[in-house]
Amino acid sequence: MTRAQVRRRLAVSWWQYLALALLPLFVLNLVFGQGEPLLPILAMPFFIAGVASMFVSLRFFGGYKRALIATHKALDSPEEPAAWIELAACRRAAFLAAALPAWIGALAVFVGLEAVPLILLALSTAVLFYLYRIPRQLG
Repeated sequence: MTRAQVRRRLAVSWWQYLALALLPLFVLNLVFGQGEPLLPILAMPFFIAGVASMFVSLRFFGGYKRALIATHKALDSPEEPAAWIELAACRRAAFLAAALPAWIGALAVFVGLEAVPLILLALSTAVLFYLYRIPRQLG
């Protein structure tokens, strides 16, 4: 597989994981957003938990950054395919951490979290995902 094909696959997987991260929030809000909240007093704690979950991604970003550097060093060497595989694996784990704010927001729909905080949680997930794009310099 060529480097361009690997980059294309990683770009497509980025969009797929972003959709997987944001879709539950939008679907649950669409289906249950107008219903009666279960425990409205928990709306603010859910929002705070969603914002705080952004910091979980810091641990994974370090591993992703190291894998990115290792992949850059391995370009045009026999270790390049293994480096791309390791980079993809680090990125998948980081995507799970980056999706936490939106997923917590999806759960917060049931306790009546308003639209603006939900949008903020979705945006924070999108920003975290943006950090895990493959830079143009790699390849």
